[in-house]
Amino acid sequence: MPELLADHTTLRLGGPADEWVTVTSEADLAAALDTDRSVLVLGGGSNLVVADDGFRGRVVEIATRGISPDVEDGVSCGGVLVTVAAGESWDDFVALAVEKEWSGIEALSGIPGSVGATPIQNVGAYGQEVSQAIASVRVWDRKLNGIRTFANADCGFGYRTSRFKADPGRHVVLAVTFQLRQGSLGGPVAYAELARVLGVELGERAALADVRRAVLELRGSKGMVLDPDDHDTWSAGSFFTNPVIPADAVPEGAPAWPQPDGTVKTSAAWLIEHAGFAKGHGNERVALSGKHTLALTNRGGATTADLLALALEVRDGVELAFGIRLVNEPVLLGCSL
Repeated sequence: MPELLADHTTLRLGGPADEWVTVTSEADLAAALDTDRSVLVLGGGSNLVVADDGFRGRVVEIATRGISPDVEDGVSCGGVLVTVAAGESWDDFVALAVEKEWSGIEALSGIPGSVGATPIQNVGAYGQEVSQAIASVRVWDRKLNGIRTFANADCGFGYRTSRFKADPGRHVVLAVTFQLRQGSLGGPVAYAELARVLGVELGERAALADVRRAVLELRGSKGMVLDPDDHDTWSAGSFFTNPVIPADAVPEGAPAWPQPDGTVKTSAAWLIEHAGFAKGHGNERVALSGKHTLALTNRGGATTADLLALALEVRDGVELAFGIRLVNEPVLLGCSL
């Protein structure tokens, strides 16, 4: 029987793959990529929307393992450099970092998927972005047919993007090296909602374990922690990115976060809600999460076509109401909006 992508994505959607290869070493990964067929490199499947027709090509599932810190015990004044294989679970690594008192990624707790996926999207939440903690990214360059290592400054990191996302299919992440601080306290809390739950002021610090616990609590309240029994978590996380727009284009009353270049980031969730789409909007197959309007969810019997129809309804409704076109955050494979 062909392998269904639905069994490997957090949305639980997607048709069959023509061919499926699971790799556990970098050598096997390089060999699996050496093909004339179309290739989909799959990590945790948390940021992916796959067409109902599936994928006409080879799916390469990355199952590499390994976490290698340069300091096992004791404290280094320069912090710790930790190299992590692309196939490791992201949240398991965050949990280990908190346990080891390595700070810098604690606010990224509860994000599903693999370590190798995090630099591609430059994942971020609750005032942290993974790019703030990345020292370098080692990749297999499919165009040059060899290994390359990019320092942080060469990764082209931006809001939910990177050079790897901008040049899709070329760079396959092999491992990520993180530069993390050592100590029991996390970094200055930079997100108001998190500060409120922690009982601290913005810019103050809290214990790593407390930050992780608070973030998991917040994500859980929004259906952003995977739970097989909760359909509000059958999603790809936030489906739309927060738009960055000219300051004079921000609707009255909408949140506004000034950017260094003079533009303003506003809230996609606010736009969706004020365009008339409430939590739970949809039908018995697909709906906005009952906990958070940014998540489009599979209610248990959906197809990808159902999900895209809802996404189009929301995107076009926001554009009609505010003149702002929302951009999807997950990768669309074999389908489009």
